[in-house]
Amino acid sequence: MQSVCPYCAVGCGQRVYVKDEKVVQIEGDPDSPISRGRLCPKGSASEQLVNSPGRQTKVLYRAPRSTEWQHLDLATAVDMVADRFIETRRRTWQQEDEQGRLLRRTMGIASLGGATLDNEENYLIKKLFTAAGAVQTENQARI
Repeated sequence: MQSVCPYCAVGCGQRVYVKDEKVVQIEGDPDSPISRGRLCPKGSASEQLVNSPGRQTKVLYRAPRSTEWQHLDLATAVDMVADRFIETRRRTWQQEDEQGRLLRRTMGIASLGGATLDNEENYLIKKLFTAAGAVQTENQARI
C-alpha cells in the first residue's frame, strides 16, 4: 500500500508491504512526485518505528505529583484533554481590553506543531486554534 513518511514535512512517498497484518518492509515509492522512490536514512528505517518492541501502543498518564504511570483508554484521555482545553479557554478568555476594544482571545492556550506535520495538518491546527481564540500558534518548520 502507499503511504507517506512520518518523519518530516517533506512528505516522501513510501510503499508499505504487509503480511499477516504486520508491516514487513517499507521502501521509497517510485510513483511519488515528491521523492521519486528515494528515502532519507530515517525514512528508510521507518519499518523499525512501526515494529519496535519498545513502541508505546497504549495511552500512559502520570497524575500530578505521582511517580507512577497508569494506562488509560483512548476515549478517557481525549476527554481529559478536551475538558482541560475548554476549562483553560473559559478561565483565560479576554473579551475586550481596558478601553473596551474587542479582543476575543485567550492567552492561556498555545500550539507548537512539530516538523513531522504536513501542510494540511498545520492548516487544520491553525484553523482550530484560531477558532478557539488562541493567538500563539507556531510550527517548528517555521522556526
